[in-house]
Amino acid sequence: MNLGGPLLLVGGGKMGGALLRGWLERGLPPDEVTVVEPNAAALADLAGRGVRVLPDASALPEGFAPAIVVLAVKPQVMNEVLPAYGRFVRPGTVFLSIAAGKTIAYFEGRLGGGAAVVRAMPNTPAAVGRGITVACPNAAVTADRKAQCGALLEAVGEVAWVEDEALLDPVTAVSGGGPAYVFLLIECLAEAGVQAGLPAELAMRLARATVTGAGELAHRSSEPASVLRQNVTSPGGTTLEALKVLMAPDGLQPLMTRAVAAATRRSRELAD
Repeated sequence: MNLGGPLLLVGGGKMGGALLRGWLERGLPPDEVTVVEPNAAALADLAGRGVRVLPDASALPEGFAPAIVVLAVKPQVMNEVLPAYGRFVRPGTVFLSIAAGKTIAYFEGRLGGGAAVVRAMPNTPAAVGRGITVACPNAAVTADRKAQCGALLEAVGEVAWVEDEALLDPVTAVSGGGPAYVFLLIECLAEAGVQAGLPAELAMRLARATVTGAGELAHRSSEPASVLRQNVTSPGGTTLEALKVLMAPDGLQPLMTRAVAAATRRSRELAD
């Protein structure tokens, strides 16, 4: 992984730490990475491998010129954190943000209109290398820097690019919040099993294994989800009876559509 210069990671929490571990596993030299993270204990294992961990931006040396600045702090502290990194705005440096709700215009307004900015929306399965991230660059991002940002994001899963930043609101609703919807499905499936007479522990075990197993099957298969569903559904069988309920006009699809629409609206409100 050649970035053409040092990488500065601002924030080494769950998502930042997952990215960093993915980068190192993919061959990024530890001595090319500097992390600003007040909680040094969170990255103690990586500091021992050669990654420089600093408590705040003031500890960065004079003349330090990162090729990429990855902003992985929580959105609610971005106003406080970002000004310290404005000095790194220069030709050739790109700012890659994974802060939910912080728009490209937000960063341009605080870093300057000439700043190269990539806004990205990853999701929590990135923690196990199975995330998906959708990213959007501004006009100042070169093709080379876009490709390098893509390579960094691919360290924790799949990457898709969009040119229309407005699409990141429904992306947030579908993939950003999607893991929570799946976890709720596990809870609901287990509770339905309990209501049908199963012991609670067995019902939860069945629900977790079924959802994770089905997810892995979908991951490995090239077949559309509709075909995978049909493969499980025997004519006149038990699954078909359940699907008649779930696929009814008032079933799962309209419910999920309303849920994603609500999350999309909230994403737009937070961005504004």
